Amino acid sequence: MKHHLTIITGASRGLGLAMAAQRLAPGATVLCISRRVSDELARHAQASGANLEQWAMDLADGAAAASALSIWLQAEVHSPWLSATLINNAGVIPALGPLRDAQSADLANALRVGLEAPMLLSAAFLGTTRNWKIPRKVLNISSGLGRRAMASSAAYCAAKAGMDHFTRSMALDEAGTKNGALVCSLAPGVIDTDMQVQLRGADESLFPDLATFKGLHSQGQLSSASDTAAKVLAYLARPDFGAQPVADIRD
Repeated sequence: MKHHLTIITGASRGLGLAMAAQRLAPGATVLCISRRVSDELARHAQASGANLEQWAMDLADGAAAASALSIWLQAEVHSPWLSATLINNAGVIPALGPLRDAQSADLANALRVGLEAPMLLSAAFLGTTRNWKIPRKVLNISSGLGRRAMASSAAYCAAKAGMDHFTRSMALDEAGTKNGALVCSLAPGVIDTDMQVQLRGADESLFPDLATFKGLHSQGQLSSASDTAAKVLAYLARPDFGAQPVADIRD
């Protein structure tokens, strides 16, 4: 990944951390935007010879993150990169339960982090780099729950469904633009991360699908973050990336 730029959100743990670590290669530049910086990533970068930047930002304030990204990209316009990629990975699941019982602040935070921030960051990335003469990609990490609703998860399902649909629209925009970016909203499958721990720890009376998620874990059907990251990044590198604006890694 020499001289390639990758921007990843939610890179301090789970899938985001694994993808960021795997993008660190001699000469590569990786910019991570997360609630906290990762000492593990810093060690990886030092060992690999990659250029790593980590911004500790709360993506509930997507406008601030998008503004910072735009300013940073403007300053890097003459960098000798061979490609530029934005991976919108960050997302949150608020307390599980029926929508009628949800706290307004929790709903707003989930939609800001999971939908508003990816849209704002995509706009900043595409707008600021529109005249760059290199391949550009936007990869949105979606979920099967954006395509199949699940009880007690209205905000997360809505954020991922919105992500899928704005990616479709974004793909149409870019297809009609000279040197338009390739974009895709990709469901990565079921991964053994902290989010799965949260689901398995839910109150069964509030979460009808609890047994399903416990079963996935007990039957060894969860993919590791590292394995999934490798599959996602391989999909990103495919020559037909972007042919389908909404896709599933399992297809």
